[in-house]
Amino acid sequence: MNNHDLLTRQLVLKIFHAVLRQNKGLEDQYAFCMNNQDKKQPLENRDRMFVRLLVTVMLRRLRQSDQIISRFLKSPLPEKAFYVQDILRLGTVQLVFLDTPPHAAVSTGVSLIKKNPEYKGFSGLVNAVLHRIAEQGKVIARNQDDALINVPDWLYDEWRKEYGENTAKKIAAAGLHEAPVDFSVKENHAYWADQLQAVEMPTKTLRRQKTVAIPTLPGFQEGNWWVQDLSAAIPARLFHSLKGKNAIDICAAPGGKTAQLITAGANVTAIDISSNRIDRLKENLNRLHLQANLVCADVSEWWNGVKHQHSKFDAVLLDAPCSATGTLRRHPDVCVHRTFQDIERLKKTQESLLKIAVDMLSDTGELIYCVCSILPQEGREIIDQAVQSGLVERMALTQQDVPKEMITKQGDLCIFPFFYESTGGCDGFYAARLKKGKNNE
Repeated sequence: MNNHDLLTRQLVLKIFHAVLRQNKGLEDQYAFCMNNQDKKQPLENRDRMFVRLLVTVMLRRLRQSDQIISRFLKSPLPEKAFYVQDILRLGTVQLVFLDTPPHAAVSTGVSLIKKNPEYKGFSGLVNAVLHRIAEQGKVIARNQDDALINVPDWLYDEWRKEYGENTAKKIAAAGLHEAPVDFSVKENHAYWADQLQAVEMPTKTLRRQKTVAIPTLPGFQEGNWWVQDLSAAIPARLFHSLKGKNAIDICAAPGGKTAQLITAGANVTAIDISSNRIDRLKENLNRLHLQANLVCADVSEWWNGVKHQHSKFDAVLLDAPCSATGTLRRHPDVCVHRTFQDIERLKKTQESLLKIAVDMLSDTGELIYCVCSILPQEGREIIDQAVQSGLVERMALTQQDVPKEMITKQGDLCIFPFFYESTGGCDGFYAARLKKGKNNE
């Protein structure tokens, strides 16, 4: 095992530890570690992608890996031996789910243990357990119900209550796969499909199966496209017309939907509470050669301060803060961090933001409410309640807007993660197209 291979695995363990035990977000922690590494010894793009893949699969298959490991431990490891546990998890993921040659995965684990004086005494155990997992791990995994094991019980129960057992299981299973790369392009879909080695999906998104360092692709520097999951690209397209309209994108960063609104011809105000996220949004728009009025503020405070001088908006897009439980393929840390109590807390924020969004809306305007979650508490129930109270009225979607299978009986959008499964699935998403209710006219 050479020093380079050890370095990548040490970075994997560092990121994994921060996400699992320090409540860090996977995206933020990965970026932090890569930035630190760049100052010492920059990794090649393929190594960066490999680090990310390993951490992602370790989180995605956490419960399943732990079940496999426990089969070969006479007694649970002591709590202070968390580093040993993580090395066994890393080895299991490589052996069972990523087809790493057994000798490489085992020797890596043993080398990592020996490098750490505090845990050198565990090298024999790591060697023995990983050898047995190399022999039997895949057989055990085939007999596990991986969809059920790897998703928190509370989350699966909520999906089952809303959609039934069969659909809940398909939703859970979809979260276990790597996501392809999806692109939104400004124009010339066929040309960019060829350039990006991508296929055009029924929703006009371009999809590429091969992983690659995004900045190396043609058209990136020139700003001809941006990365955006198929599902996330749909809500901004649900407005009937945007040309010349004044639009606001609430909770706008990182800016994919903002870019869509601008390219559709709207005059866009994009607001987000985080200065770091606004900086990222600005960078993205600059690369795309697009302009918007950027506001870094709490949307409620900002609107209360300007609404008597500011005209109302023709189009309001609210991508509300949510559990992100529709994005498990990309964000498996959600399974580690989210609890049912978070859903109740987020629901209050969503209800509050919806009221503000309606207040911003002109009498003839359109409002799109969306979340990257298909939990009823964050989507359907929020809108049902708002309709019943007279706050809003639904403007039902039709097959001219989206494929039929995405339209609920209420006329809203519900995208299951297993849609387009043969080409890699998509994020789970909910959206509703609304106008002002009778109580607000």
